[in-house]
Amino acid sequence: MAYQAVFKRYELKYLLTKEQQKRILDAMEPYMALDKFGHTTIRNIYFDTNHYRLIRRSIEKPAYKEKLRIRCYKKISASDDVFVELKKKYKHVVYKRRLAQPWTDALQWLCNKQSPHLTTQISKEIDYFLKYYQNLRPVVFLSYEREAYYSRDGSDFRVTFDNHILCRKTDLSLESEVYGTPILDDDLILMEIKCSGGIPLWMAHILSAERIYKTSFSKYGTAYETLIYPQLKEEKTHV
Repeated sequence: MAYQAVFKRYELKYLLTKEQQKRILDAMEPYMALDKFGHTTIRNIYFDTNHYRLIRRSIEKPAYKEKLRIRCYKKISASDDVFVELKKKYKHVVYKRRLAQPWTDALQWLCNKQSPHLTTQISKEIDYFLKYYQNLRPVVFLSYEREAYYSRDGSDFRVTFDNHILCRKTDLSLESEVYGTPILDDDLILMEIKCSGGIPLWMAHILSAERIYKTSFSKYGTAYETLIYPQLKEEKTHV
């Protein structure tokens, strides 16, 4: 399974209306093309402590934050490969390490029930993360529909559009169907620009013309604030 395992880049986020997305796609057409996967349904399971230490820290917007998840790009079976991803952000730069593992092995590994399927530098980094936070567990399933575009000039500039972002606290399996609570209005699209350097001038022009500004948006963070925290608050009032 050939894949990119290490990423270092900026990830800039923008919330768009569907009309704005259409105009951006028109502006992108001479410069960018849909990648080989086209339209995908991305499924994620995020791991956290019993007290949601990772996401509560992230919401505070510190200079450094990190998260751990398992991701796949289609409905899978127990033996299919998934990505175990360790994602860190420091001073606006995103560092991501990922490792392909069979789904069942990945889940057992992150739940501290067995060693990783393969031992590599990345697996050692993830093992350190698991030992540092201790007793991490699956806490939320999060899915969305994505269209991803790459730059025709061969640079690492990429643009993705995500919609139908859903989350749930139960049935935390990548083998399950996609369903859950929406965390974004139906008429909004999350656009992400991913690059190691500056934004191309043509993209800067269309963003300026449409008055589209960078925003702070975390899918897991929004899932926590939308679904998890209200339930925790309600449970506390009934204790």
